[in-house]
Amino acid sequence: MSHYGALIKEVGRGARGARSLERAPAAALFGDLLDGRVPDMELGALLIALRIKGESCDEVLGFHDALQARTARVHVPDGPRLVVLPALNGARKLANLMPLVALLLARRGVPVLIHGRHDFDNRVDSFALLDALDLRRAGSLAEIEQQLQARRLAVAPLPLLCPGLDAMMALRTRLGVRNSAHIMAKLLDPAPGRSLRVVAVTHPEYLDSMTEALPALCRDSGGQALLMRACEGEAHAHLRRKAWMRRFGPDGSTELQTSDDDLAQPLFEQAATADNAALVRTLLTQDAPLPARIVEQVDALEALARA
Repeated sequence: MSHYGALIKEVGRGARGARSLERAPAAALFGDLLDGRVPDMELGALLIALRIKGESCDEVLGFHDALQARTARVHVPDGPRLVVLPALNGARKLANLMPLVALLLARRGVPVLIHGRHDFDNRVDSFALLDALDLRRAGSLAEIEQQLQARRLAVAPLPLLCPGLDAMMALRTRLGVRNSAHIMAKLLDPAPGRSLRVVAVTHPEYLDSMTEALPALCRDSGGQALLMRACEGEAHAHLRRKAWMRRFGPDGSTELQTSDDDLAQPLFEQAATADNAALVRTLLTQDAPLPARIVEQVDALEALARA
């Protein structure tokens, strides 16, 4: 049996028989996955087995070790921490207000890095929306740093920061389902010790697993993270639901107090990219009141970035 076959035997025995990897073997495996060293058949088997089993805390920590060893570093301007916003899903039924969060933070002098990729046929592309807002993607690490310095907001295609992670995420279109790379992309940190990662998740099991893993990740890096319930997978609060948010740092974690559900709040439906961009511009110019949940999220991120 090959080395990878032995790992498949561990993680691929089904819901009752599968066993999780310890941190060091998990790091070695994810490093091989990121480096493209796993043969195709074993690659598919491992990704599907992990998808069915779910990633344990030790596996998330080990995967993160391998990811960070292969992630490019970005210099952050003096001042507040860099808010790292992943863009991995795009809009489905509701307008995408992640760019609004980023632009409001940048307006307040808080640097923001948006990173990710888009490969969903049934969702509106976040990067097309950013293009429509004249927030062009950087072509190099130097350009990322120039954008942060000039406008406090940079947009980075995922291959600039971690090509191996981008390649793993691209396998979704072949396998039909997401894999471990999609949750690890939410934890990518190009500025360890100077970052505030926004970890926006949708499924309750990921709220649980991230709550378990983030204390150790923040202790290791000296960084901060905000775990929150995503809106259709994007890193902005749902406009009518309680904006569940928890802060993690080297000193522990704190649940942030937010307003309860409010069905009276406005709800913007998904629209064409140009219309979504026009909505963001209208809200930025205050021709329409800012949604209360977005204000709560931006206030929380600014406070943590400046802490």
